Amino acid sequence: MTVLVASDLDRTLIYSAAALGLTMPDPVAPRLLCVEVHESKPLSYMTETAAGLLAELTADPSVVFVPTTTRTRKQYQRIRFPGRPAPYAICANGGQLLVDGVPDRDWRRQVAARLAEECAPLEEVHQHLLAVADPAWLRKARLAEDLFAYLVVERDLVPDEWLKSLTAWAEARGWTASLQGRKIYAVPRPLTKSAAMREVARRTGATTTLAAGDSLLDADLLLAADAGWRPGHGELADAAWTAPSVTALATAGVLAGEEIVRAFTQEAARLGRLDA
Repeated sequence: MTVLVASDLDRTLIYSAAALGLTMPDPVAPRLLCVEVHESKPLSYMTETAAGLLAELTADPSVVFVPTTTRTRKQYQRIRFPGRPAPYAICANGGQLLVDGVPDRDWRRQVAARLAEECAPLEEVHQHLLAVADPAWLRKARLAEDLFAYLVVERDLVPDEWLKSLTAWAEARGWTASLQGRKIYAVPRPLTKSAAMREVARRTGATTTLAAGDSLLDADLLLAADAGWRPGHGELADAAWTAPSVTALATAGVLAGEEIVRAFTQEAARLGRLDA
């Protein structure tokens, strides 16, 4: 039996200092391991316990660990996870499939063909975002991997009605809009983490898929997996979103990441015992 474990990264498996959610007294706060450095500064963390569990998980030859993220390849490659290097990684919300760190050209061609057939062009969406964003709250506008666009904003200043209007505009053109932290994403509807996860499952012969994620862009991934987990924070938690195969955790912050890795490890071990 091969078990595929596809996990979202930011605010699911790894956490910035602002997202740690260390609400406990300082003397009992968990020890942290830095797993990402950016511009010579520590950026993302796991608890040491979560890091140890992840190393244990990736050491199991029957488990294929697949980091699954909306990050670009460059952003993903800053992360240094403990344990065996992941043979596959899903970046750009499913637009890039890395095999031993190298982009898979066949997958990228498949994605490009589907987007051209089903969605409005990226440039049209990008120009619309620039035209309707208010300079009072817009901080940056970016394109990711020539696949989707996002804005970095002052979240508290973005009107709810503006986001609703953008969502309706995007949906009419085959795109989705999503607010995550300080970023507003515009992503083509066919560009999904679940499609890339299914491709990895096909290539590896995985018989069971496990997944975790915290945002609306992770909902399709969780629904496509045999079992999934979401933390007690994030867009999915805020919307009280769940599904029959998804466990909604009450834990929030970096300890939720630890609980998710523990759940992956325990479920993979249980499946291994059943297979034996």
